[in-house]
Amino acid sequence: MKMIRVLVVDDSALIRGVLTEILSQDSEIEVIGTAPDPYIARQKIKTLNPDVLTLDVEMPKMDGLTFLEKLMTGHPMPVVMVSSLTQQGCETTLRALELGAVDFATKPTLDIRHGMEDLGQDLIHKVKAAAQSTVRARQKRKNSEVEVRPSLASSAMLKTTDTIIAIGASTGGTEALRDILEVLPPNTPPIIITQHMPERFTKHFSDRLNEICQIRVKEAEDGDSVIPGQALIAPGNFHMELRRSGARYHVVTNQNPPVNRHRPSVDVLFQSVSQYAGTNSVGVILTGMGNDGAAGLLEMKRAGAYTIGQDEASCVVFGMPKEAIKAGGVDKILPLSEIPADILHRVSQV
Repeated sequence: MKMIRVLVVDDSALIRGVLTEILSQDSEIEVIGTAPDPYIARQKIKTLNPDVLTLDVEMPKMDGLTFLEKLMTGHPMPVVMVSSLTQQGCETTLRALELGAVDFATKPTLDIRHGMEDLGQDLIHKVKAAAQSTVRARQKRKNSEVEVRPSLASSAMLKTTDTIIAIGASTGGTEALRDILEVLPPNTPPIIITQHMPERFTKHFSDRLNEICQIRVKEAEDGDSVIPGQALIAPGNFHMELRRSGARYHVVTNQNPPVNRHRPSVDVLFQSVSQYAGTNSVGVILTGMGNDGAAGLLEMKRAGAYTIGQDEASCVVFGMPKEAIKAGGVDKILPLSEIPADILHRVSQV
C-alpha cells in the first residue's frame, strides 16, 4: 500500500500540530513535514516531494492565494485549503478553488483543538480524494470578472419545456459547475444542483455564479419555485428535494440525517427528481469522490430520465461518475466541455 505523503503548511504551531495529529491517525497517510510560511514550504516541496499539501489561507510573508497561484503555475500539485467560515474566508476559499485547489476544510472559530478533531474524518477524506485527483492549473480569472462567455444557444433556439435538469457534484465540482452554467442561455429549463459544500459557502458560491451567468443562480430556500432561467443550489448542511404541486415544481429543504456521509446528498436530490419529474428530467453527475448520486441517477434513468456522466479525463476525481457508470445509471459519458451542449440538445428535443 502506497502511503499518501502530506506536507502541512500553516503559520500557527497549534494548527500544524493538530493537523499532523489528525492526519497521522489514518494508516494510509504520512505527514512528512510542516512549514510555517510559503517560503519554507517551497523549499520542503522541493526536497520532500509530497503527494498532497494542506495550505492555510492567511499566512505571513506571502498569503495563501499568492503562494497557491505561484505553485499551480510552476509546480501543480494537489492542495487542500484550510480556511475560516468568515465572509472573507469563504470568498478567499472560492478564489483558491478557481486557482486550482482540489478542496478545502474549514477551521473552527472557537476551541480550535476540539473543533479540528471534530473535523478529522472530513479532512482525512478530503486529503485522500486530493491524492487521487488530476490536478490542472486553471486559466487565471479576474476577481471582478463580469464578462460572460457566449452562450451555446440563443433564446429563440430553445423551446420552453417542463424538463428539470438535476446536477450533482463534489470534489472539483465548483469549477465544473461554473464551466457548465456560464454558457447556458437565459431561457434554459430549470436547474437544481447539489454540490457538496458547507453552509455559508453555498451562498457565496451561488452569488459568485450569479454575477457571471446569464441565468439566475441562487442558494435554494425552502419552498423556492423551480422555474426556467434559474439554477437553485442546495444550501450547505441541508438536503434539497424536488416536489410538484399541480403544474408547479418547487424544492423543499431539510436536515434529515446525512446520506452517504453527506448533507446535502446528491442521492436525495436525484431520487426526488425520479419520483416527481421522471421522464421530464435530465440527470448529470460530475466530478467527486465516493458514490453519492450513483443510486439516485440509476433511479432517474429507470424512471425515464436522460442521464449524463462526466468522463474520467476531465474529472478532478473520477469517483462519483465512475460509480454511477458502474451501476448502469449513465446513458452518455462526456467530457465536461461537451455537457452543456448535450443538455441543451436533449431539452430542445423533448
